[in-house]
Amino acid sequence: MEEKTILNRRYEILRTIGQGGMAEVYLAHDILLDRNVAIKMLRDQFVADKALLEQFRREAKSAAKLVHPYITNIYDVVSEGDKEYIVMEYVEGITLKEYLEQRSPLSWKETVHFVVQILKALAHAH
Repeated sequence: MEEKTILNRRYEILRTIGQGGMAEVYLAHDILLDRNVAIKMLRDQFVADKALLEQFRREAKSAAKLVHPYITNIYDVVSEGDKEYIVMEYVEGITLKEYLEQRSPLSWKETVHFVVQILKALAHAH
């Protein structure tokens, strides 16, 4: 039987859902609030880089202040031992990239629909 990974005695890791240059993203279950969340965890090799670590924390704190229907909510920023991660809203479904790969070329109406949502989120952030 495989051992469960539980972070901060609260977040049970279910599976990997994405990867980037600096971080991996996991689907996890928040045991306390009984809901699924996404956890963006800084890769181990970057935790030792103080400048990068501070940038990661600053970006997380800035993003946590944003509340908008087109921006994923940030629930928590955690430093736990040698782990640094952001707990975020988990949005069920496919990514925009996957949608574009499956449905391209888009109609002009679909394109405008997505561009308007992105611009509204950017306007709110700035």
